[in-house]
Amino acid sequence: MKKSTIPVTYGLLIAAGLIVYFLLLSLIGVQTKPVFSLGNGIIVALGLYKAMKNYKQEKGSDFEYQKGFMAGLFTGFNATIVFIIFFAIYVTNINTNFLPEMLANWSSHYHVGVGIVVFVAAVMGFATTFVLTLSFMQLFKESWNPKKNHNSKPVEV
Repeated sequence: MKKSTIPVTYGLLIAAGLIVYFLLLSLIGVQTKPVFSLGNGIIVALGLYKAMKNYKQEKGSDFEYQKGFMAGLFTGFNATIVFIIFFAIYVTNINTNFLPEMLANWSSHYHVGVGIVVFVAAVMGFATTFVLTLSFMQLFKESWNPKKNHNSKPVEV
């Protein structure tokens, strides 16, 4: 059976959306404000929903919960990995002032370097993917409840 390309395709599309959004925020100078990370969640949610919907359509009657769940996870993980690679390059080579600007908002007595910030961003991406995939699978899974027959009469005791 042919393997689906949806996780890779949509993973790259989600990552592209996240990168464009981040660069737009940096153009207007608000990329260090945490409130704008809500936009990341919206981009990931829309991309994951569309990817899982298309995956279900692609599989048709062969759609299984486990396979749909894995497609969602792989899509989000692919997007997270691509974005994290971009983010690490951006922070270390393109805008080296980004990290000090972002960390200026936090009161910390610990040394926080690029590695920990990239790690935290990756964990946030993986966690968002996991939660959204679980949520969306509730929409796409087949119900185990029997269908109601509206023509049936109530049972008399």
